[in-house]
Amino acid sequence: MSKQKIRVLIVDDSAVVRQTLRDVLSSDPEIEVIATAGDPFVAAERIAEQVPDVITLDIEMPRMDGLTFLKKIMSQHPIPVVICSSLTGEGAQSTFKALEYGAVDIITKPRLGTKQFIEESRTEICDSVKAAAASKLRILRPSHTVEPKLTADAILSPATHAMLETTEKVVVIGASTGGTEALKTVLEMLPSDTPGIVIVQHMPELFTRAFANRLDSVCAITVKEAETNDTVIRGRALIAPGNHHLLLKRSGARYYVEVKDGPLVCRHRPSVDVLFRSAARYAGQNAVGVILTGMGDDGARGMLEMKQAGAKTFAQDEETCVVFGMPKEAIKLGGVDKILPLNSLARAIL
Repeated sequence: MSKQKIRVLIVDDSAVVRQTLRDVLSSDPEIEVIATAGDPFVAAERIAEQVPDVITLDIEMPRMDGLTFLKKIMSQHPIPVVICSSLTGEGAQSTFKALEYGAVDIITKPRLGTKQFIEESRTEICDSVKAAAASKLRILRPSHTVEPKLTADAILSPATHAMLETTEKVVVIGASTGGTEALKTVLEMLPSDTPGIVIVQHMPELFTRAFANRLDSVCAITVKEAETNDTVIRGRALIAPGNHHLLLKRSGARYYVEVKDGPLVCRHRPSVDVLFRSAARYAGQNAVGVILTGMGDDGARGMLEMKQAGAKTFAQDEETCVVFGMPKEAIKLGGVDKILPLNSLARAIL
């Protein structure tokens, strides 16, 4: 018996984008485009005729914008939604609102380019739709169970002479589908003296800077999009720029990051595996690894290498994950010390 295909409704006011998305998604044997719509009113009619498994949704449309339509969907008939957005700063801000309202992922509108670019876009778009189809629909709300004045030093063991001789601790975090809200929940709970953090969140190019700025505005720590040679210091988190790998490096007692081009790794760029493997190599037992919600197995092998190098490793539990893919694979490989609900991860990291 053949596996049932993922039924997709495409909502975009551009006929060219609708056709391009239809061609891209239809090229995957696991996906079927059941309808397209030029605006939310037509989309509502299509949903009444046949309920899709996933909707790809443009933000800026005539008659009703995508955010308004998304709120209506989530309050009346929740369906997994992937936001299909253009690469603009303004578009990025609206996209993050959409993620807060319950959308599960972001893809950039397909555009013409080299054969490699088109193939990589195809991988990104089809994988996002598959992840959305497998996701649990929920809006993750931070539960502030950690005292707001908690400091990292209050939780870390008292320093012995031996500990003083070791280098600074560093935290590396990997996330994908559902990770934007999960990261916000974790980082909001961390105090300003938290050890330096390096993050890979699967996200398109140009959205990562807006995402970092958004987190920076709500967290006690500072958050910025990583640049090559940025030092990993207490009270700061560095986020991999979209479409670039991010590696942790070390020079003496100083940790810093390197932003690199390169092929897709585990179907992604940036890849969690690339970051985790660099942490295993350069930080070893001074590292803490965290793997959050996401589709696929990116980060699983890297987390195992971290554990083998002496790092502490944590995975988000199935109950609080939007998609229990990446944590599940890391657990299956034996790379995870402890499985914890989202709201317990900040305390565990400290």
